[in-house]
Amino acid sequence: MPAVARFRSVVLDCPDPHALAAFYAKVGGGTPRAEDDDWVVLDIPDGPRLSFQRAPGYQPPQWPRADHDSQQFHIDFDAGSTWEEVDAAHEKVLALGARPLDLEDREKKDFLVYADPAGHPFCLCRIESE
Repeated sequence: MPAVARFRSVVLDCPDPHALAAFYAKVGGGTPRAEDDDWVVLDIPDGPRLSFQRAPGYQPPQWPRADHDSQQFHIDFDAGSTWEEVDAAHEKVLALGARPLDLEDREKKDFLVYADPAGHPFCLCRIESE
């Protein structure tokens, strides 16, 4: 079946689109492109296009919650095939302003969960080499 439309972008609401785009550029690569004060686009190399829009009164998602205030989605990043690589990425995202949400049971889950500076959840994943 042919697609109805072509994927364009994942858009994150936030209080400061320039700051959040700069954070994700440091995590995933790319150069943020401001279209105006309220909208910034980031094309991550070999990844998705992320867009950031200013949302007055923005409230970050609560993680983990099962009710209507729970996260709407999260972003996964491949942080390497070893825990040493993931640990190095962990230190870097913390230095960039990420906040740990769930660092438990990493050997069982193969991922660590963080909040970006605006509160959106994202994961650093250990991806085994094929």
